[in-house]
Amino acid sequence: MAGLANAATRTQAESPVEEAIEARIAGRGQRVHILTGQICNNNCIFCMEEDRDGRKVTNSRTTDETVRWILGQQEFYEEVCFTSGEPTTNRRLLPWVRMAKEAGARWISMMTNGRALSYEKYTRALLAAGLNRIYISIHGHTKKLHESLTRTPGSFEQTLAGLDTVARFKRYGISLHTSTVVTKRNLPHMAAIYRFLREHGVDQVVFNVMQANGRANTFFDQLFPTYTEIAAVARDFLREAGEREEQVMAFLVDIPLCTTGELPDFNRGYVEDYVHFEPPPEAARGLLTEELLESRRAGDGGELVQIRRADLDDSERRKRPECARCRYDRVCEGVWGNYLRRYGWDEFVPVEGS
Repeated sequence: MAGLANAATRTQAESPVEEAIEARIAGRGQRVHILTGQICNNNCIFCMEEDRDGRKVTNSRTTDETVRWILGQQEFYEEVCFTSGEPTTNRRLLPWVRMAKEAGARWISMMTNGRALSYEKYTRALLAAGLNRIYISIHGHTKKLHESLTRTPGSFEQTLAGLDTVARFKRYGISLHTSTVVTKRNLPHMAAIYRFLREHGVDQVVFNVMQANGRANTFFDQLFPTYTEIAAVARDFLREAGEREEQVMAFLVDIPLCTTGELPDFNRGYVEDYVHFEPPPEAARGLLTEELLESRRAGDGGELVQIRRADLDDSERRKRPECARCRYDRVCEGVWGNYLRRYGWDEFVPVEGS
């Protein structure tokens, strides 16, 4: 599942204490993911879900009863998000969105490649059912760049048409965000991608640094720039954009904070804290201890297990003793082990201060 930001909620005009990135991360809300997308009609080279057959088995076990139980817990969550694979390929998405609205969820969102949203009738139906926040994945400002990463002919035109369709309904309170996964191919075009998406009505342009697992690990050498390189391009782009805009609505997400000190705090986004529920509980044995597994059983009959974002990160990310003296240690999730095996620790310097 892609990591997306609910990004910045405060403006640069507010006090430094309020807008500090560590304060925003510490105070972030929690989102619940409902696994809906049995398959995906794109074939992204960096996709985290490399085992598509395995994910299809897991996601296809989501039923009306599963969704109803999860929504019964929704008072604990800031947002209900339909995700995993491509949600629009699931014919139950529309009634599930309607169920979320009836359950009183404040934010009902979806992570999507946006292709199905190019059909206005379908988009209208989802919005009428209660969907009010949409995250659209788009990885370039041109057909050549986007489709070199999705490896799906025709996907750029459909995604852009879907994005434009949603933008036409923003006046009804619909929040439109995009997610661009940063790779060696699109990093040089960060400024152009931002301008392109803002011109198409996007509220928040989120640049997600890849997570070094799944296909991103398989094709690591071809795709993954260093964090230092990403931060340098983002710094120059934000400085240039800041000369034209009072507030640049671009956010760099899922990158160690010690590498982004030259970026304005406002533009240093964060991945929302989230949980999801998977069947059967026994499948989580490699991820959770037996004690945790028992404490996380969920569903009416204990047929589900709660998986938290921290569970996934803790098994894959690393810190070293020097990290303990960094001002960001309390909120930092560490560095992907697969990244460290390629690039090492040299670029990660603890940031002094409180």
